[in-house]
Amino acid sequence: MKAGNHRLKAENIERSLRRLGAQDWEMAIEAAMLAGTHWANYALHRRGVTVEGEDIVHTSMLVVNMLRKYSIAEGELLNALAEIEELRPLHVRGDIPGGRQAAARALQLLRTIGERARRPDV
Repeated sequence: MKAGNHRLKAENIERSLRRLGAQDWEMAIEAAMLAGTHWANYALHRRGVTVEGEDIVHTSMLVVNMLRKYSIAEGELLNALAEIEELRPLHVRGDIPGGRQAAARALQLLRTIGERARRPDV
């Protein structure tokens, strides 16, 4: 996917997130992960680290050498995305207490990711 398409998708998901309430914490975590992944791909494409069609789906699915390469260029961003991904199995697929707090953390991390991806130096 082209960088611009990743940005459009991330922005669309973020707009949709504004419609959710506190009770929708599972959807908030899922959406934060998806939007964060689009922002990560946007940033990596813009920096020339990845080419069109070389997209991250989940940080946990990356082979070690690719994760290292991407982390050198965008370590803070990928760490934030990985943290969101760690919340998902516990609170969306699992039944661990604290879902609302996890969603708040996921949204905070998404803001960090989006801000980093939009920076002009990226």
